[in-house]
Amino acid sequence: MKRGFLRKERVADAIQKALARLLLKEMHDQRFHLVTITGVELSKDLSYAKIYVSVLVDEEDIQSLIQTLNLASKSLRYHLAREVKLRIVPELKFVYDESTARGFRISKLIDDAAKKSKKKD
Repeated sequence: MKRGFLRKERVADAIQKALARLLLKEMHDQRFHLVTITGVELSKDLSYAKIYVSVLVDEEDIQSLIQTLNLASKSLRYHLAREVKLRIVPELKFVYDESTARGFRISKLIDDAAKKSKKKD
């Protein structure tokens, strides 16, 4: 019989919370303070984690920040092993989550359309 949450989801949630804390407190690069972890997707055997992040920087700087996060993933994995008690700590891969930026663009388009329709009336 299944319980409310799958183990995979509970582990993903714990990893997301721990990584958010680590990016703010343990990492010395100030750019990491601008990173928001929007989701964690784990493989079936919990050995790989895809970390979705959104970033509050210019679009030109996003790729360099994602590369820096991926370079720091071994250090983050080490700190994560101390925070979350797992037999195997997953390998981390950071991916830019475009959904937040896309949502802002759509919201701006809707606001612009609403302003134009009010001006016509």
